[in-house]
Amino acid sequence: MATTAVDAPAAPAPPPRRNRSRLTLRNTFIGWTFILPNFIGFAVLTLVPVITLFYLAFTSWNAFGQANWIGLENFQRLLTDGTFHTALINTGYYAVLHIPLTLAVSLGLALLLNHKMRGIAFFRTVAFFPYITSIVAIAVVWNMLFSPDSGPINQFLMALGIDNPPGWTTSATWSMPAVVLTSVWREMGYYMLLFLAGLQAIPRELYEAARVDGAHAIQRFWNVTVPSLRPTTFFVTVILTIQSFKVLDLILVMTDGGPGTSTLVLAQYIYRKGFEENDFGYASAVAVVLFFICLGLTVVQFLLNKRKEV
Repeated sequence: MATTAVDAPAAPAPPPRRNRSRLTLRNTFIGWTFILPNFIGFAVLTLVPVITLFYLAFTSWNAFGQANWIGLENFQRLLTDGTFHTALINTGYYAVLHIPLTLAVSLGLALLLNHKMRGIAFFRTVAFFPYITSIVAIAVVWNMLFSPDSGPINQFLMALGIDNPPGWTTSATWSMPAVVLTSVWREMGYYMLLFLAGLQAIPRELYEAARVDGAHAIQRFWNVTVPSLRPTTFFVTVILTIQSFKVLDLILVMTDGGPGTSTLVLAQYIYRKGFEENDFGYASAVAVVLFFICLGLTVVQFLLNKRKEV
């Protein structure tokens, strides 16, 4: 029987070089149309101000006239500035209290609200609501709650038998803990949502396998939940650290840095030097120091997280 050979279909001819060039240019143009609006906004609102900040840190400028170049004098002045040292210590004190408390409370809320039950969406909304509430309203309400004489918090403590409850925002000792408690209450809902998203991404099979192996609830938490939440916890910790070191609005409205300088933080010190005393050169130097503190802590956190992953 005679067989006939069937020729394989010919490969399509490549497009002409001119058409390929036009296609490349078109794709490049489309890509830039997506990138440029965001980049222009970043350059105008972030990049240019940051570059200007670094320049002003080496000058003496009061917002009027020409900035005079003075080199490292602003940074040398920081070494002997007692108020700057106080603000730096207060900022670290706030961060040391605020970061672990917010992590613990937001993770606890996420664990509680990570169940399917009637009305769970309502409770999640209630937990998140303080984060979108006006900071002024929050400060006013919590100042009333922390009132030494008639505040509900001290009334409750006195009912428990505590004769001399804290003075809270009127006390140099208790003012910073009061601000931290208010800040944790305000921000816990936002970080709860991040942890909730991380919890819902954990495969159910891991918990089922742990139950089969006889692990109880605490063991499942430490051996399944915590390792699986490591990326989320790392992200939350980095964001919390940066926000803790640049805190301003709550302290400005709630205590204005007082009593005395007990709650004065670096961001408020920058505000005072720049917008109240018109010493923008020195304020820029303090801002540069704050920038490198946040940058250094972020780099350390990235290195520690990378070492844990190895």
